[in-house]
Amino acid sequence: MTTLLLLRHGEVASHRGDVPVTEHGRTHAVRTGKAIAATFDAPVTLLYGGTRRTRETAESLAEGIDRPEMVDGPHDSFALRNPDLYVAGSRVNMVSSPATLAEQVPGMTEAQAAAHAWFAGFFNATDRIGWWLNQEQPPGDNATAVNARIEQFARSLTDLGPHQNRLVIGVTHSPVLRSVLRSGTGTDPGEPGYVTGALLRVSTDGRPSVEAFDPLQH
Repeated sequence: MTTLLLLRHGEVASHRGDVPVTEHGRTHAVRTGKAIAATFDAPVTLLYGGTRRTRETAESLAEGIDRPEMVDGPHDSFALRNPDLYVAGSRVNMVSSPATLAEQVPGMTEAQAAAHAWFAGFFNATDRIGWWLNQEQPPGDNATAVNARIEQFARSLTDLGPHQNRLVIGVTHSPVLRSVLRSGTGTDPGEPGYVTGALLRVSTDGRPSVEAFDPLQH
């Protein structure tokens, strides 16, 4: 049995591009790291999902755990990235404005980004991630595909190698967490709180068990 703790990144001021975690977000992540160290008696592998906000959160978790000899990482993990979406031949992240979408696509104007049919619906949704979660055919990964990716990644942690008998912490993004929690529990929890997420117990012979988890409440 291997334990994978997936956590949302810390607080950010906006989602307009690859933004940093706020000071409050860093402090929250440090406190969460302390709680994890008090709850789990195991060496830790820290992974993050490709963005500045996930990396800074993982660094703050390591600071809070405060056991350098017991912590491996943080390391960038491709599996923990946001859903893969495609616009005009470019992979793009979920962002909150046409301007930041256009910045990801060479040669695209803000007006062209605003006219993109799927992203126009995304930008106008009250709960953007919830809207994506219910789209069967977005221009890229849907929630089922993201959950399948994480399940395969989680099962791989049980392979003979560096993660045996360790707590693996993956700092990721809201779409990943909501996909995993909806599939594992049958219910979309809505936007998870910052530095909260899902605890997965992974065995080699089946799907992981999944439960919502807030380290500060355990």
